[in-house]
Amino acid sequence: MDRIEELETALTIASATADDLGVDDARRLTGPGLLWDRPGAVIDVFCEDAKRDLIAQLWERHSRRVLDALGWPKEDRIVRQFQGGVNLAISAPMDQLYSSIFAAQTAWHFCAAELLGQTPGDFATMIADVKTVMMKEANPALIALIAAAQSRSVDVLCDDDEISIGHGTGSQVWPVDSLPSPDQVDWAALHDVPIAFVTGTNGKTTTTRLCAAIARVAGMTAGLTSTDFVRVGDDILDHGDYSGPGGARMLLRDPRLEVAILEVARGGILRRGLPSRRARVAVVTNVANDHLGQYGVNTVPDLAQAKFAVRRTLSEDGVLVLNADDPFVVAEADRVDATIWWFSLDHNAPKIKTSRADSIPCAYLLDGMLVFFDGKTEHLLTSVRDVPITMNGAAKYNVSNALAALCVGKALNVDERFVRAGLAEFKPNARDNPGRCNEFSYNGARVFVDFAHNPHSIAAVCDAMSAIPAKRRFIMLSHAGDRSDQDIHDVTLTAMKFKPDVVVAVEMEGYLRGRKLGEIPTLIRRAAIDAGLRSDSVLSAGSPTEAARIILDQLQPGDLALLLVLSERDAVFELLENQP
Repeated sequence: MDRIEELETALTIASATADDLGVDDARRLTGPGLLWDRPGAVIDVFCEDAKRDLIAQLWERHSRRVLDALGWPKEDRIVRQFQGGVNLAISAPMDQLYSSIFAAQTAWHFCAAELLGQTPGDFATMIADVKTVMMKEANPALIALIAAAQSRSVDVLCDDDEISIGHGTGSQVWPVDSLPSPDQVDWAALHDVPIAFVTGTNGKTTTTRLCAAIARVAGMTAGLTSTDFVRVGDDILDHGDYSGPGGARMLLRDPRLEVAILEVARGGILRRGLPSRRARVAVVTNVANDHLGQYGVNTVPDLAQAKFAVRRTLSEDGVLVLNADDPFVVAEADRVDATIWWFSLDHNAPKIKTSRADSIPCAYLLDGMLVFFDGKTEHLLTSVRDVPITMNGAAKYNVSNALAALCVGKALNVDERFVRAGLAEFKPNARDNPGRCNEFSYNGARVFVDFAHNPHSIAAVCDAMSAIPAKRRFIMLSHAGDRSDQDIHDVTLTAMKFKPDVVVAVEMEGYLRGRKLGEIPTLIRRAAIDAGLRSDSVLSAGSPTEAARIILDQLQPGDLALLLVLSERDAVFELLENQP
């Protein structure tokens, strides 16, 4: 058994239970997140709303008692109430995060016992057990390095295996069990690189790639993390969903890196937190209904709170870039204290007008031009016609993404000409922006491939595509099985904005998630017919590749096809690239 496995399984702490009281497994928080900017542990408790206040009071008392007994008087605790439950968290030293889980479980043990009127375990014995784990986990060398780095304003990245100080060209990495003392570190060689965090329900991957393209044109070795891969320059370090802190650490430790653009998704923020507190800029592209129901994030305003965790990563002079056209973003912004640069498709949007009046930088669309106001002067940066991903302005969501990237470039002090060049050189193809409105020509027809999967993104893509003239329109639709019948119905109706002549409903066997074969295509078919499509115009396919073949075989010059591809993406691209 290795050290980490030994720590994970060191204690089993049971608590009183009840049918109307649910408790998720405790998880470690390694950086800034939804609740606060401190490391520690969090427990999600699900209960009747009437019990939330009492549980919060119990947590305040029992967690404080546990923290003091463990010798952590400077550590704190926090409660967040949500519809149907509470998040309960404690902070802990960075070398005690496994122990913090047991500390949180111990505190909850006493909360649950009092709540349910049961006899708790012996406090002294349980505290002694946690202290035993603390002794095994303790790493004084780590704490000394963190303190030394903080005193020099250099970032520290920690995980179970390695510790690094600084970023990229200014970083050094050590095994966690072989750390130097602070006086053995060459501090003059260590420094941070500019970091941008990008989050949102939709648009974050495209915005991340746009920002990296701008930095690359400016002559910097730019790196990015995303839901698709981690890349430094043109070198892809690994494929996969790296929108969490693990991908960020991989990138920030690469010695070639000069600027980092980090895509961060809801899951990573909630499960572990964000990896750095040294960012120059952070972006929230938008917030919409998607992936609700986990970790106490049950509503779109809850999701906005989670996305806004990126503000906790900002350095003292950092900038929060926000979408003034998104009502949930605007509402959440009123709750936070940060330097905010707004962007909007409307130069008369209230936040844009206020920013200009207050001499605060912002970006907006004006008569087909992307404009940046620097606090004093209005700069007409470029026309949407010269930003290929906007499709001459028809793809409004990509105009928004370009405005966000423009703000990031300016916040990173990139010269205006490089921002303009980066936006102009970034193409909507499978090389620059794979899976995001990639266009192909097939037998004289135009074919677009997009990975849009939720109502917000599908509506945006279909709205843009509806403006393109075509003889006939084909669309490929599929959905993951963990969405409700109503969600699948609503998303299908949203896709009808494309005005299709033919719909191909796709079975994704690897994404059934509890559904039966044929169930999802049937729901899609029913919704399409409800929307007015003839029954013989709704076809079915057993896989995305089969669906693509069905559509491609029917295409004629002047037709338009939109393939919303959620799986088998490489196979679909291969069909389009290797056409007869």
